[in-house]
Amino acid sequence: MALPTQSNELSTHACPPTDPNGPTGRLAAWLASVTTGDIPGHVLERAKHLTLDGIGCALVGAQLPWSSKAVELVCAMEDGGRAALIGRGLRTSAPAAALLNGTFIQGFELDDFHPLAPLHAASVVLPSLFATAELLGGTTGADFLLAATCGYEVGPRVGLALHGSEMLSRGWHSGAVFGTHASAAAAGKLRGLSAAAFEDALGLAGTQSGGLMAAQFEAMSKRMHHGFAARAGLYAATLAHGGYTGIKRVFEREYGGFLSTFGEGHAPDAQQVCGQLGDKWETEAYIIKPYAAMGALLAPIGAMLELRERRRFRPDDIETIELDCASAAFHHGGWQAERPLTPIGAQMNMAYAVAVAALDGAALMNQFRPERIDADDVWAFMSKIAVRHEPAFDADGPLARGAVRMRVTFADGSREEKLLRHPRGQRIEPMSNRGIVEKFRALTGGIVGPARQREIESLVLNVERLADVRELIDVLAPPVANAFA
Repeated sequence: MALPTQSNELSTHACPPTDPNGPTGRLAAWLASVTTGDIPGHVLERAKHLTLDGIGCALVGAQLPWSSKAVELVCAMEDGGRAALIGRGLRTSAPAAALLNGTFIQGFELDDFHPLAPLHAASVVLPSLFATAELLGGTTGADFLLAATCGYEVGPRVGLALHGSEMLSRGWHSGAVFGTHASAAAAGKLRGLSAAAFEDALGLAGTQSGGLMAAQFEAMSKRMHHGFAARAGLYAATLAHGGYTGIKRVFEREYGGFLSTFGEGHAPDAQQVCGQLGDKWETEAYIIKPYAAMGALLAPIGAMLELRERRRFRPDDIETIELDCASAAFHHGGWQAERPLTPIGAQMNMAYAVAVAALDGAALMNQFRPERIDADDVWAFMSKIAVRHEPAFDADGPLARGAVRMRVTFADGSREEKLLRHPRGQRIEPMSNRGIVEKFRALTGGIVGPARQREIESLVLNVERLADVRELIDVLAPPVANAFA
C-alpha cells in the first residue's frame, strides 16, 4: 500500500545551513530533505515496532511509584495544558508531557537500547513527537512515522561520534547526552524545518545535553534523564521553528562545540554524525530488551538462563561465578552492591541480575520488587559472584565494549564458560518484529483491557494510515493499572 503524501516533504533548502559540506550541515540538509520514499519499507516497519515497544514500556511505567512521584511534583509546577500523559488520564503542558512520558518509557528498564551508541531511542523520540503533534493541532500518522524514523536515525550517529559506550566509562549517561539531538530531529521533522532551521535545532539541542551516570545507584532521577532529553529536543525544534537561533556548526566547532566539549581528549569523530546517511539504517540496530535490566546485563542474564535450563542445577550446585567485563560494562554494571539496594540499583548491577536469573529463572518485574531485592537467598548467592574488569577486551575495538566472559564453577569441579557480546563470542540475538508484538502483549496484558490493547497495537502497526495521530494519543491517555500492584 502506498503511503499518503507527506506534508513535511515540502521542506526546502531555500535556507541552507552555514556550512552545507560540514557534518552539521550535511545532517541538517538530510533531515530537511528525506522523504518516506527514501526509506526502505523494512526500516519503516522496524520503526513501527520500535514505537510499539516504547509505548508498551510507557504503559508499564506510567503508574509505578517513582513515576507517580514525578507526576505529582512536575504537574504542581505546570498548571494546565493540552498534552496527554500516557496511562494517567491527565493533561499538562507540552514540555512537562515530554519530560514525564519519557520518564514513563524509561520507568522500568524494559525499553530499547542501541548496542554501540547507548541510548534509549523511544524514550527521547516519542515524547517529543506526541507533544509536538498536540501543539500543532494534529498531524498525519505518515508524517509521524517519518519523523520518528529520523529521530531513531540521528541519536546513534551523534553517539558514535563520541565513541558510543566510551561515554559510560567516563561517567556520562550517554543517552541523555546525545538523546537531545534525536528528540530535536524528530520534532523538527514533524514541524517541517528547513535545513538552516535544523542547524539551529541541533545547536539548541546540544547546548541542553547532560546527564551523570551516578544516578544509576539509587536516584529516581535516572528514570527521568531521557525525559529531560526529550523535553530539550522539543524546546530546540519549537524554538528553531520560530526563528530562535542556536549554535551554528555545533558538532565541528572547536571551542565550546558539542563534540569538542563532551569528547575533550578523546578524539571525537565528527564524520560519524553524517556518515552513510540514507545507506546504513541505525533503526534496525536497536536491541529490544527481553529482561528488565540495563543493556550490559542482558547477555549474562541470557547466558545464565540458558545454563539453568540446560543443566537444571540447584543454587548449592554452583561454587563461583566469575564475570570479566570490558570497561563500559564493568563501570556501568560491575560495582559492588550493598544493602539496602534500590530497584534502579538492582537493575544496573550485574551480580544481582545474574543471581536472580540463577535463582528464579527470570529477570522481569517480580525480580526487581523491593521485597525480592532484599531477600537473604539473593544476597547469599551474590557472595559467590565476582565481577572484574578485563583490559584485554578494551583493546578489541568498539564491538567488544559490552563484552562479558562468564565462567561458572560447579561444586563437582565442572566448569562452564561463555564469551558474550564479543566479535569472537556470542552476540545478543535481535528480537523479531513478531517477538516485539508478543512482548507488548505480555507487558500490557495485566494493565489494560484486551480491547484497548488490541486497538493500540493496530493503531501503531498501521500508523501510516492515520489521518491524525491524536487518535492514537487519545487511546494511550486513559489511566492504566499499576504494574507493581
